[in-house]
Amino acid sequence: MATIRDLDVQQLTDSVMEQVISLQRDIHSHPEIGFDTVRTAALVAENLREAGIETREKIGKTGVVGDIVVPGASRCVAFRADMDALPMDEESELPHRSTIPGAAHMCGHDAHTSMLVGAAKALSGIRDRLPCSIRFIFQPNEEALPGGAPAMIADGCLEGVDTIFGMHVWPAFDTGKIGIVEGPTMAQPDTFRIVVNGMGGHAAAPYACIDPIVCGSQIINSAQQIVSRNIDPIESCVVTFTQFHGGSADNVIPGSIELRGTIRSFKQEVGETARERLSEIAEGVARAHGCTVEMEITLGYPVTFNDPTACQEARRSVSVEVPLSDEGEPCLGGEDFAYYGQQVPAAFLFLGNRDDSKGIVHFCHHPRFQVDDEAMPIGVRTWIALALGAG
Repeated sequence: MATIRDLDVQQLTDSVMEQVISLQRDIHSHPEIGFDTVRTAALVAENLREAGIETREKIGKTGVVGDIVVPGASRCVAFRADMDALPMDEESELPHRSTIPGAAHMCGHDAHTSMLVGAAKALSGIRDRLPCSIRFIFQPNEEALPGGAPAMIADGCLEGVDTIFGMHVWPAFDTGKIGIVEGPTMAQPDTFRIVVNGMGGHAAAPYACIDPIVCGSQIINSAQQIVSRNIDPIESCVVTFTQFHGGSADNVIPGSIELRGTIRSFKQEVGETARERLSEIAEGVARAHGCTVEMEITLGYPVTFNDPTACQEARRSVSVEVPLSDEGEPCLGGEDFAYYGQQVPAAFLFLGNRDDSKGIVHFCHHPRFQVDDEAMPIGVRTWIALALGAG
């Protein structure tokens, strides 16, 4: 079997990069949200079949799975990419910017899909020299609960898989490097909704009302003490309010308002403490103001845990071709890749995507987020290196 040093990985990467860039531009211009990744999935399936890769569609509703089966191989390694866009508008001036109002690839999933398609094509051309079988998993709906991973798993995408790897473009460090973090890598992203009910009335007579706006403001302020006073400072946790809705006129105190936000943590007990304290604060502050509250907390994806052995394998394989970053660190963002890691050993890699000289500095989910073209060949090289080093 080939080893990573027996083949010119750069040459393999170069052979597919024109197709990778073209596919990324196409997907970026035509973003699809959630499970509605029908067009994107069709493009993926078409490209995989053209490369002679056994391909299954409609896995996990709109996902695609491709297999390079190596006869006699004792191991199967899976690579996963997400396909869905975000429900937001793009503010870039790129010639291939989104053509769909209210949908945009501001998290790099277009690049994830394109890079993995390119790597699949390159690896298919050397399939007789691969040390193990490779499965390519293209998943919808990473961005929103319940996530696409559970549906993919339910449809058997991990059957026969020994280890799985994922990768995400990452503006936290420079293009040209890969970050690998062992252990807890991304957080559990819970969400909450609090409805504060008071008694509305005329703004000129607040004494005749029970003002839910003042109450809601105090809930927000009081909740800031959860992390600073109820969580061990050694632990990581955030309680962030992201929405405050209420009122419809300048001279009317509304009868109710709504607050929304997120709690993120790496440990179950830390998340439980934050959730319990938020409920207690909301109810206590409401009582003090004469209001009532309705509280909903939705548990998010599990913590993304990088298996140490899988990380060691990734470092060993990738470092031959791509420099490893010393800036990689756990992030309080969430990823439904976590579900795969609950089934088989997994490692989620970060692909550097920052270039100050080009103005590529905005983080994921920013309306001016941009994938660095120079990051994509690094991603393809990483996938190829992982495949060749998996024996």
